[in-house]
Amino acid sequence: MLGAIIGDVAGSIYEWQNIKTANFELITENSHFTDDTVLTIAVAESILLKTDYAKSLKKWGLKYPNAGYGGSFLRWLHSDNAEPYNSWGNGSAMRVSAVGWAFDSIEQTLTEAKNSAEVTHNHPEGIKGAKAVASAVFLARNGKTKEEIKQYIETNFKYDLNRSIDSIRPIYEYDVSCQGSVPEAIIAFLESVDFESAIKLAISLGGDSDTIGCIAGAIAQAFYKKIPEEIAMKVIKKLPADMLKILNKFENEYVSCQ
Repeated sequence: MLGAIIGDVAGSIYEWQNIKTANFELITENSHFTDDTVLTIAVAESILLKTDYAKSLKKWGLKYPNAGYGGSFLRWLHSDNAEPYNSWGNGSAMRVSAVGWAFDSIEQTLTEAKNSAEVTHNHPEGIKGAKAVASAVFLARNGKTKEEIKQYIETNFKYDLNRSIDSIRPIYEYDVSCQGSVPEAIIAFLESVDFESAIKLAISLGGDSDTIGCIAGAIAQAFYKKIPEEIAMKVIKKLPADMLKILNKFENEYVSCQ
């Protein structure tokens, strides 16, 4: 889960000023958390407390109302009801990493990924994106190889993972859809050699940099097991106390024991 947050923070300064190289400092003074982190924390709290996903998303979203949410989510956040709005956006995928850590079977993981997505993103592509990311985290933390993860995602979600970052980068543009960003984030992970390179490769594509970095970082943490302490501490210092409380509790309960 911390890996997702690090990816979000790393990509935050490049979302509107894309960078098309992996040669950059991962965390800078201006790097900051965005809605990806806020809603990742919300899903984690929902799992920890066994509360409704919609209730937790609204609680945290309203607590941090200026974190950079999309227009449809903002309208949902400030509405009097919690009806989903048929979104296929990548918001369902960027917030789901905690689901990949918390459950004991791939079946449970897929069910909870769907549950966490469909409170807002009840479009089939929105649900598929969340399922793909959660299952990749689940498989990675359970010791599956990159090839096994790739085959599972391709078989079950029909994403094209047979492309390279170098071939995608020159033509890639801003894309907030699950179908236009989740596969690219997974490819960045597949090409990476360590935790940091997964996030850098993802951000180097351009596009929705914080979200692609968030997704790649989530899978990379589960696969590589260890996050460099210097990187972790830089990001932890940027998080408020209420987020750190949930992050620490979740990591202690579900991640440290892996």
